[in-house]
Amino acid sequence: MTSIFKIFRSKKRTRPLSHTKVDTIPLADNIAVGTPETEHYEPAQLISACGQSVGKQRDHNEDCLFALSYCIGGEGVTIPLGLYIVADGMGGHQYGEVASNAAVRSLSAHILRKIHPLLADPSAKLEESLQELMASAVSEAQKAVMHAAPGSGTTLTAALVLGEQTIIAHVGDSRAYALRPHGRVEALTRDHSLVRRLEELGHITPEEAATRPDRNVLYRAIGQGESLEPDIFIIPFPQPGYLMLCSDGLWGVLPESELTEIVYNAPSLHKACKELVRAANAAGGPDNISVVLVQLLN
Repeated sequence: MTSIFKIFRSKKRTRPLSHTKVDTIPLADNIAVGTPETEHYEPAQLISACGQSVGKQRDHNEDCLFALSYCIGGEGVTIPLGLYIVADGMGGHQYGEVASNAAVRSLSAHILRKIHPLLADPSAKLEESLQELMASAVSEAQKAVMHAAPGSGTTLTAALVLGEQTIIAHVGDSRAYALRPHGRVEALTRDHSLVRRLEELGHITPEEAATRPDRNVLYRAIGQGESLEPDIFIIPFPQPGYLMLCSDGLWGVLPESELTEIVYNAPSLHKACKELVRAANAAGGPDNISVVLVQLLN
């Protein structure tokens, strides 16, 4: 059993799974990139913003997102907590929007039921590890989708932030990124797509993967098949920097260098999300667009 206060005090860091590919793309020299505020904040807190659009070529929205930031400040204790989720209902399947909504609501409800008693009572214990908590939440999301939208499916990328730790659960090809100063972009998740697998095996190049007509075909998704193996790992929250979750309607049309340029040039997270959505639509908006941005101030 683990006390939530011990979790927050822990300085141990666990890196992502070894098979997670990390790509860094520098910005051009003529692009001015800002840096997050470095002054001290009390209490430590998470701020977040989100943006969404149906896109330019779809007639309905199959994406769903969730963003919740929570803070307790007091004598001797500061507990920043946040839960952030992006899900993309699978196009071409019946009730894709039902699947994404069911997954997001089920996962968020499961985690909040477990966490809220610990916030109310500092002496309470978490009966499972944070990884186990995320795994059980994904399992509940799988059941919810199979019940609400049988035959459909959805991606699911979720981040539970506790203090300076970030627990990520990931299935499909929505993504989590760490956006850092000076144009550094760190892909935290690995796409569960056919083209990504072929690329990993060396059968196709990244350039070929970007243009293949089957690039959206997934081999792992919530609601598809009886068994499910989500990627679940713990990383430090990116500091200085931002955590970003997004659907492929964003990352699929904007280069990573443009993502970080927009965020660092925006006056606020809300304006950054708005501009990211606008830029994706300006690039054609071929799919639904969802983005969540998070910053830790401490």
